Amino acid sequence: MRIAGEPKIPETKFIEGTGLSFNTIPPSDYGFFELLNENVQSQPVTSLDVELAGQLAAIGIVHGKEFNPDDRMKKILTDAAAVGQTVGRSLNARFAQAHPDWAYYENSRWMMMLWEGGAFFETPPPLYEDGMFKPLPPTGARTLDSRTAYYFAYTVDSPGMIMRISDIGSQYLMGFLDPDGNSFDGAKTYKVTLPKDIPARAFWSFTLYDTQTRSMLQTPQKYPRSGSQSYPSPAAEAAADGSTTVWFGPEQPEGVARSNWIQTDPEKGWFTILRLYGPKPSFFDKTWRDWQIWISKGTQKLPVKYVITTKWVTGAPQYSLRFSNWKAGEVDAKLFSFKPPANAKKLERIDSDEVGELVLEGSK
Repeated sequence: MRIAGEPKIPETKFIEGTGLSFNTIPPSDYGFFELLNENVQSQPVTSLDVELAGQLAAIGIVHGKEFNPDDRMKKILTDAAAVGQTVGRSLNARFAQAHPDWAYYENSRWMMMLWEGGAFFETPPPLYEDGMFKPLPPTGARTLDSRTAYYFAYTVDSPGMIMRISDIGSQYLMGFLDPDGNSFDGAKTYKVTLPKDIPARAFWSFTLYDTQTRSMLQTPQKYPRSGSQSYPSPAAEAAADGSTTVWFGPEQPEGVARSNWIQTDPEKGWFTILRLYGPKPSFFDKTWRDWQIWISKGTQKLPVKYVITTKWVTGAPQYSLRFSNWKAGEVDAKLFSFKPPANAKKLERIDSDEVGELVLEGSK
């Protein structure tokens, strides 16, 4: 017996990928299963989980064996690939039909499916209060819809993406629809205004994706993003009140900085992801809101939503008034002049008590 020498280490081969295009989109027809078989044959037999390997074996995909389904099975597999594509796409773009609980804010179009079952799709992420983790009860079953939706559109997840700890990890919200429930149209112009104090210690960004490829939207702009970082495109500019408005459209709106505009393709639909790295408490307690992506036809500021609420009383009612499909044209400012009713009394100041209730003169 003797000690073997050091194995010969092959020379590292580097591939220059600059300027090259390659396809990362799996087929949505019978070719999906051909590609799956190719992967199984090229990898060690133990590389797959035995449960998954058993499912593949049931349709004829087995390591070391020929995959040769008959015409009947080919048709079944072709239909299965199309249905799988449709389900994955629908669970993202129309999530509220089956899972309204995926909405991060109540009655909002922004969603994140990982809150349902966590990074492993079985137990919601624990609460974090007073410096302590408070585990939530397990669902008792794999949350298959959230897993299907996530891996159809995205690539990898981790517990750090779904923890409720301030300044740690990252948070993501996906948007596929405008407030009226319509898919984003690359030929139209939209805008979103983020309130001041965006809750991200490290950085925040919007990135646009092609609804068909789930890859970054390809336009002459090259980098379909806007955010706080100054590379690879300029950092977004905030307004005087601290809010930040980002525009989405095929042409850069007049008077809008390049850093606050993401170009779209008039021939394609799109969706977006808001990334918050080092999320702050106002994201988790949801006091930083309300913002939606609205269609717009110019740089003028039009009211799109008013919210009347109180933070003094837990569970107090909130009232919202939405405006959409503006067709007013030029509006005379005199129409909005205020004329007090007869016998009305002007109040210079209105005080409130310790719970936020208004204290009017003469009230008890």
